[in-house]
Amino acid sequence: MNSIELTNTYVTPTYNRIPIVFEKAEGYYIYDQDGKKYLDFTAGIGVNSLGYHHPDWVEATQKQLGQLQHISNLYYTEPSAQVAEKLCLHTGMQHVLFVNSGAESNEIAIKVARKYGHEQSPNKHKILTLSNSFHGRTVTTLSATGQDAFHKYFDPFTEGFEFIETNNIKDLHQKIDQTVCAIMIEIVQGEGGVVPLESDFIQEIAAVCKQKDILLIIDEVQTGIGRTGKLFAYEHYGLQPDIVTSAKGLGNGLPIGAAILGEKVKDVLEAGDHGSTFGGNPVVTAGANVVLETITPAFLEKVHENSLYLIEKLEGLEEVEKVTGLGLMIGITFKHTTAKEVLAKAKEEGVLFLTAKDKLRLLPPLIIDKAAIDEAVSCLDKVLKKEEAEVLK
Repeated sequence: MNSIELTNTYVTPTYNRIPIVFEKAEGYYIYDQDGKKYLDFTAGIGVNSLGYHHPDWVEATQKQLGQLQHISNLYYTEPSAQVAEKLCLHTGMQHVLFVNSGAESNEIAIKVARKYGHEQSPNKHKILTLSNSFHGRTVTTLSATGQDAFHKYFDPFTEGFEFIETNNIKDLHQKIDQTVCAIMIEIVQGEGGVVPLESDFIQEIAAVCKQKDILLIIDEVQTGIGRTGKLFAYEHYGLQPDIVTSAKGLGNGLPIGAAILGEKVKDVLEAGDHGSTFGGNPVVTAGANVVLETITPAFLEKVHENSLYLIEKLEGLEEVEKVTGLGLMIGITFKHTTAKEVLAKAKEEGVLFLTAKDKLRLLPPLIIDKAAIDEAVSCLDKVLKKEEAEVLK
């Protein structure tokens, strides 16, 4: 059997896989087993921030792999200490707890918030999240996710979550009571359709948290590590959260998660309160160090510049109805076709996109340049014109 047949036979079918077997990649191009070349505007769903085969990243991870591939968190390693320092110095936060994924990072945030609230009052345990949000696929992070589509079959869920209607300030105030210990938000709701929150709503949440000693948790699993043109998306709004969660782009393809803790909560968790066998793995954090060293202010300025260029090009397409998002995290709706149809036809033309709800979702590697943007937009234009011609028939 070939790889597709083996996978379909032996791997649990929790994904609607596209029948392509990829073999190698370079920069922002990826090649299948037949040698066909694809321009990748998915970055492994926002993971491969520096693209493929980045020389410094490859060198750092290979070097570390040759020295020490793993040691438990009963001991110290230099790479994880360096990543923690970089994250804290950039954010003004105090501590980092390493895990292996975005969902695990959000689990840490929830545990910290619950323990912080419990130390104030036994009844201060509720965490408010937003409608249309997405925070992970564990039972608890599903409980925090404000989309009914993800809630089928898996109840009963972890108690203590309530959803605020997104961008509804009145509903925010109605949901606040003495039992609320934290509010958790995404600056841009990625799985919710690449929808940025309204600035006034974000600022009101921050103000309420400050006034009432409620923790502000910002889920930056998809928006963080340069994706929006800042290292973290909350920086666009001048916020100082209590907890920031990170994953995806921090590892550039290797599994990592990080819960970054501010002054108020830095000492909430003590020895024995949490553990992660692979959290802070030295090979993964050796790579993460390269990611953080590469994403400089000049690099972020280029992300911002390319984002503006991409959005302008997309909005110039006749069949594009609306473009949403922030930085290089973009959603597109079309006038006469669906995102799924566009994705399928673009793949045939050699460009890979994603979807999020009814939108085509673009999460290219952050190293993308104008030439690659022109290539992707040209592909979209070609596909959309074909679709329009078929509609007119």
